[in-house]
Amino acid sequence: MKPTLVDTDILSMYFRGNETVKANLDKCLGQYGKVNLSIITYYEIVSGLKYRDAKKQLNSFLGFANQNTILFLTEESATISAEIYANLRKKGQPIDDIDLLIAGIAVSNKLVLATNNESDFKRIKDLKIVNWSKKVF
Repeated sequence: MKPTLVDTDILSMYFRGNETVKANLDKCLGQYGKVNLSIITYYEIVSGLKYRDAKKQLNSFLGFANQNTILFLTEESATISAEIYANLRKKGQPIDDIDLLIAGIAVSNKLVLATNNESDFKRIKDLKIVNWSKKVF
């Protein structure tokens, strides 16, 4: 398994008990000791749980996040995200800004992105993706 950045949708599936996602995440933990998530994913999950006032799930996620690696938005990753945005917009294929920022963090850190959102992320030239919800890798 290659070093991976876990996207928001995959983490949501993990916390909902998806067995295939759990097997892949456990395999990653076994190999690397930690998983990588972006500060953007952290924001998406925390904001959603706070909105729903889901305190138990929030505490569970925060404990998980504290045991793993949160990758931050940097000047390099923001520049990569901007390049991706410009390229896709010129082709008439824009994607959501949050996804662009996650992709920039993955590319700048030379990580594969584990995502279920293949339709958007597969259009990004230098981004390698894997769908942890389909099979165990």
